[in-house]
Order: sequence, then structure tokens, then C-alpha cells
Amino acid sequence: MKTYNQIERPSKAVQESAMESYSALEAILGELNTQDEQVEIEIEETQEKIKVPLMALKMLAHILKVTGEGQPISIVPVATEITTQAAAEMIGCSRPHLVKLLEEGEIPFTKVGKHRRIKYEDVMAYKKKMKEQQRNLLIQLMKSDEESGLYDS
Repeated sequence: MKTYNQIERPSKAVQESAMESYSALEAILGELNTQDEQVEIEIEETQEKIKVPLMALKMLAHILKVTGEGQPISIVPVATEITTQAAAEMIGCSRPHLVKLLEEGEIPFTKVGKHRRIKYEDVMAYKKKMKEQQRNLLIQLMKSDEESGLYDS
């Protein structure tokens, strides 16, 4: 798995191609019967037809949209286990601080020998929880400032 720092932004040519493909795919997805779990697509160069889960095609549309907007993207299976260094980079803290969080029980982990492994989904859940706490603290701070008259002119 690439670390966050190794993920590159798409070039302008890739962005344009992705947006064009996204527009076409989105139009086709709008015409499909939503009851179908699979759709058949044809590879133009080989005329080979393959069945693809509709969910995967919708995911591809999302990837194309994000790529077309110039955003880098990475796909990680939810149950993937990552290293403490990768988890620390995702959260935006040092590896020793992350280890402290693990040992305090803030984030579940398993040990493989001497190495700690963390599920990707657990890291993302912790990050979401922290963002929510930050948001709530900012709202409390703003309310406190308003009550004390700091915004009055």
C-alpha cells in the first residue's frame, strides 16, 4: 500500500480523460435498471464482454469523478491492516503518539510478533471521532465568545 506522501495528483491529461469518461459512465448508469446487480460491458479493443457488479461500476464512476477534479485517490479494502507508521500518517500524528493511543485503548489493534497492526477502518473511525470532537469544541468556543460579547462592535 502506498503511503499518503506517495500518492500523486493526476496530470491535466488524465483529469480531462477521467471527466470525459465520468460523464459518459454517469449517463449510462442513469439509464440502467437499478434492480440489476450486474451489468455486461464490452471492451472495445477486444470485443470481449464481461459482467461487472453494478456496485463496482458505480465505484469506478466515483473514482473517475474525483480524478477528473484533480484529486489523488487511493483504494484500500476496509479490512486491510496497516502499520503504526501508516496509521500515524493518516491521522497526522507521530508514530510514538499513535502507539500511546493504541496502548491506552483509543484504537483497537492486534500484535503480530512484536509489531502492532491496525485495521484501516478503525483508524478512519478514530479520525472521524476526532474531527467530530474538534468540531464540537469549536462550536463551544464560538458560543462562549458570543456570550462574552467578543463579537459585539
